[in-house]
Order: sequence, then structure tokens, then C-alpha cells
Amino acid sequence: MPSRTTFLARLIGLYCVFVGLFMVTHKQATVDIVSGLVHNQTQLFFAGLIGISAGLAMVLGHNVWSGGPVAVMVTLSGWLSLIKGLTLLFLTPDVASVFFLDALHYEQFFFGYTAFTLLLGVALVTMTLRTPTGRAAVTGETHFFGALTHSK
Repeated sequence: MPSRTTFLARLIGLYCVFVGLFMVTHKQATVDIVSGLVHNQTQLFFAGLIGISAGLAMVLGHNVWSGGPVAVMVTLSGWLSLIKGLTLLFLTPDVASVFFLDALHYEQFFFGYTAFTLLLGVALVTMTLRTPTGRAAVTGETHFFGALTHSK
């Protein structure tokens, strides 16, 4: 598995685990945060920018549709992040609240969304545990610190 795929899988996986654990331990706070976010145009805008930035970084840096389930999961995460960011950026608070809170039944299916987040995180981290990172020679990628330590 290429080191970029391993790195992104671990990054996304750990992110999902930490966010999922917060969601489990702070259900009402999470529901209130999401509700406040979708009702505020400024927060929708900044959340959209962050989602677009993260999504574009992953799509441009890792648009791999073969090479195993981890590579595809990382690529799908990038595309979904980009799509969600664009959605948050362009929806008005009225439409966003209807979509996220009513149509997706966020509060009613909260533990389902939380379980999905946790399971995705655990799966990504678990599937990359046996893969070493930082092995630039394997993939032909230049690792910044490797280049510094091996320079003349």
C-alpha cells in the first residue's frame, strides 16, 4: 500500500474515531452544534470552505479507484468531503436545516450516524496497522525528512 494511502487512511480513521467518541459521549451537545451550524449562514460558509479544502486536497492528492479497499475508501472520503463542503457552502440556512435535520433525521438516527463514523475510523486504522509509513523507496515518493537526512 502506498505511503500516501496509509497516511490518509490513518488520518481519516483517527479523525473519525475521535469525532465518533465525542459524539457518543456528548449526544445533546453534538445535536445542538449541528443544529446551530445549519441555522447560521456564516458557520455554513466556513464549514463549507473547510470541507472543500479537505476534499480538494484528498481528491487532487489521492484519486485512486484501484489498489484495494483502503485506497478506495480514502478516495471516497475525499469526494464525499468535497461534495459535503460544496453543499454546505451553497445551501441557505433554511434549506440546510430541512436537509440535515429533517430529511436525514439527524437526531432520530444519531447513533446510527455515530456508529458509522466510529466503524469507518476503526476499519481504516485497523486495515493500515501492518503497513509501515514513510517508506519513500517503496512508492517513489520523496519524504521531506528523508530528503533532509540523506542529503549531502
